[in-house]
Amino acid sequence: MRADVLVVGGGLGGVAAALAAARAGRSVILTEEFDWLGGQLTSQAVPPDEHSWIEQFGATASYRALRNGIRDYYRRHYPLTERSRAWTDLNPGAGWVSRLCHEPRVAVAVLEGMLAPYRGSGRLTVLQPYRPVAVATDGDRVVGVTVAHRDRDEQIDLTAPYVLDATEAGDLLPLSGTEYVTGFESQAQTGEPSAPAEAQPMNMQAVSVCFAIDHVDGDHTIDRPAAYDFWRDYKPDFWGDRLLSWRSPHPRTLEIVERSFTPNPDDDPLTVNADQRLNPGDGNLWTFRRIAARRNFTGGSYGSDITLVNWPMIDYFEGPVIDVPNASWHLAKARELSLSVLYWLQTEAPRPDGGTGFPGLRLRGDVTGSRDGLAQAPYIRESRRIRAEYTVVEQDLSLAVRGAHGAVNYPDAVGVGMYRIDLHPSTGGDNYIDVGSCPFEIPLGALIPQRVENLLPAGKNIGTTHITNGSYRLHPVEWNVGEVAGLLADFCLARGESPRAVRSTPRLLADFQDRISSAGVELRWPAIAGY
Repeated sequence: MRADVLVVGGGLGGVAAALAAARAGRSVILTEEFDWLGGQLTSQAVPPDEHSWIEQFGATASYRALRNGIRDYYRRHYPLTERSRAWTDLNPGAGWVSRLCHEPRVAVAVLEGMLAPYRGSGRLTVLQPYRPVAVATDGDRVVGVTVAHRDRDEQIDLTAPYVLDATEAGDLLPLSGTEYVTGFESQAQTGEPSAPAEAQPMNMQAVSVCFAIDHVDGDHTIDRPAAYDFWRDYKPDFWGDRLLSWRSPHPRTLEIVERSFTPNPDDDPLTVNADQRLNPGDGNLWTFRRIAARRNFTGGSYGSDITLVNWPMIDYFEGPVIDVPNASWHLAKARELSLSVLYWLQTEAPRPDGGTGFPGLRLRGDVTGSRDGLAQAPYIRESRRIRAEYTVVEQDLSLAVRGAHGAVNYPDAVGVGMYRIDLHPSTGGDNYIDVGSCPFEIPLGALIPQRVENLLPAGKNIGTTHITNGSYRLHPVEWNVGEVAGLLADFCLARGESPRAVRSTPRLLADFQDRISSAGVELRWPAIAGY
């Protein structure tokens, strides 16, 4: 099969890339290995992690359309109370992590709706579930990608003038021989204050396998996981307690704190203020990432809130899942950990009344669309990252370094983002790294490999470091990166120029920035302070 643009990976970056290229009139092939498009928002079941100004600015117009579409879907199809229906900034789950906590299936429906006109016209072909297994190259160009069906013995050879890698782990980079990095860079390489003295390429952030639960009458305890005893007794050196406990390090201070857990608190959804500047929101784990607040819906519609478990205790940092021969083993262990956390919650977790266990907790695999009840896909925070023409480093955006100056203004800015430099515990035994950030820009140079000409990153695989990936890996930034990659492919096809030439030629760069601005991509921030 052949198209103008091939997008491998159907996460948020991949969908944004395919949508941008198709809207520009290009024929597009989009592949995805899981049952749902949307990646971290859907198959990984992670409610959107967003900055404090997301309702006003700091995202592309199409990302804003996605957010509005999710709210509109609830208003059209869900039995909201009149009060919640009138809530302009409706937060269906009233979770504290985000102003738009919602059930992942809703995002799937909205994303499919955004893509539907291009599928119907034949401009967009979606191959699902397929994953890349081989890449053909000719010198510094990718000339073909072979994808294999997940469930049967079938392969398809795909070609396109531009190939976009939107996979969760940068899978096309090793297959194509594109130069890339993994893990921690050294301070000598990057000059970053938080970097180690020596490079640690196999030291990567934890992965997490999320799951949804509610709390209803009855005993819904799952079978005891085979490895439960191991995880129940597991005590990382820096954790301050067993991993399966209410105690863990505070990400920003590293102080050992105890979190609460109160299923179905009778709180008012409209009083939740999900502002990461003021409160990280993880004090009560039930409301932290709640995705359905029953009081948003008419009486009896929901017997319980639904909350999404993406909590410290499900972080799996026993080993990396990238560039190791036993990656599948580690991913299986991560799923095992999540089931063990659920079993602990149901049977042994301390309750405020002095008892133990919450047997009324029920695994909601119907919400995540999976056979085993967990999220379809693991949440992989840290991808392989291209060796880029420009690599974003900590001192570009750190609030401690930049202060009142704000983040670096890049002449080749192609978007904006904002999130604290938020690194989870890593496979090298490191604790959280959580550093204040300034509202930052996305440089085009971070999307251009140093050598390969027609392969573009379209997700978390851009030119960041281990440290700055902590700010650039979040939902709106991934979408922005993917959208710009799709628009760049179209621009280069129209002009007969290379991505490298677009960045290095002032006239072309100005034209491209005008092009993406007209498509709703914000290039600069107003005068605001970071946190």
